Formats: sequence, structure tokens, C-alpha cells
Amino acid sequence: MKPDVDGTEDLDGLARAASQGDAEAFDRLVRLVYARIHRWAMVRVGDVDDADDVTQTVLVRLHTSLSEWEGRGRFTTWLYRVTANEASTWGRRITRRARWMVRAPGAREERVDGRIGPGAELERDEMVELLQAFFRTLPPRQREVFDLVEYQGYTPAEVGEMLDMNPSTVRANMFKARRTIRDRVARESREAAE
Repeated sequence: MKPDVDGTEDLDGLARAASQGDAEAFDRLVRLVYARIHRWAMVRVGDVDDADDVTQTVLVRLHTSLSEWEGRGRFTTWLYRVTANEASTWGRRITRRARWMVRAPGAREERVDGRIGPGAELERDEMVELLQAFFRTLPPRQREVFDLVEYQGYTPAEVGEMLDMNPSTVRANMFKARRTIRDRVARESREAAE
């Protein structure tokens, strides 16, 4: 297999071989995409355990439905859509379940507010934690676009293809996400200094 742009094997080639019954290619493909699927799921569902479940579901779907990817587009685009659909389905399932659950009297929800007390210095770990908290509060579409562009290095055109949206809409979502995070960091820094 030829190396991909980021130094990994050609995922499209592996997916083609796996879809034709090559078990070794399938195993290699799963090893190469597992972390990517998990990250995409995590961004969509926001919980590690739920992301684990979504990832396992996507891997089962990959095994049973790889032939649905016909090689017309990039394999990662197809895989992203499968992951996004599974995460959405998972989210709806969780929401329905939560509606029917009755909270125990006196039970409290844990809340991570990311706020730093007066006079505290923003150390690197605290800043990372703070940025992650701000990232989690972005609207889902902005969070998804920000992760794909900023953290995973896809171009707006590639993200547009993955999410079936215009690249200018991708850039608009990136602008809004960056502005929101920048404004919240500035506000938090002012409050910490007071």
C-alpha cells in the first residue's frame, strides 16, 4: 500500500481490499481507523463511555456494511458519515432513555464549570482543561467543525465533503467557534486576575 498524506497507509486501498474479503486488510484498516472513529464519536456524544459504545457499533457496521462504500468518494468521508449517523442515533436513544428516568430525591448532577478562583494563576494544565470545557460548550456543529479542522487537520473543503456542507459554511462555523472560545478565554482571564 502507498503511504497516505499523513504517513499512514492508503485507507481507500485497504478498504477496497477489505470489502473484497481480505481479512488481513480489514484487520489493518480497523487498527488504523479505530482512534479516528473514537475521536469523532467523542466529539459528537461528549462522553467517553458513550463514545466507546458508538465506536464498537461503527466497527460492527464497518464489518457488515463495508460494501456500501463503493469507492466513489474517499473512504474516510464514508466512515465519518457512518460514525456521525451512529452517534446521532445513540444520542436520540440516550435522550429517550433519560426522559423516562426518574431522578432519586436529593441527587445532584456533577458539573464541571472550568472556573478558576480569584488570584489563581492559569497554569498550562488548567488552561488546557479550561479550553476543553469551552470546546464542550460549543454548539454541536461548531464543535464538530472545530475538531475536524483544528485538531485533526482537515481542510474546510474536506470537512465540507465529510459533513455535506459548503466549505464557506465550514469556515463560518470555524470563525464562530474560534471567536466564542477566544472571548471566553479572555473573560475567564479577566475574572481570574480580579
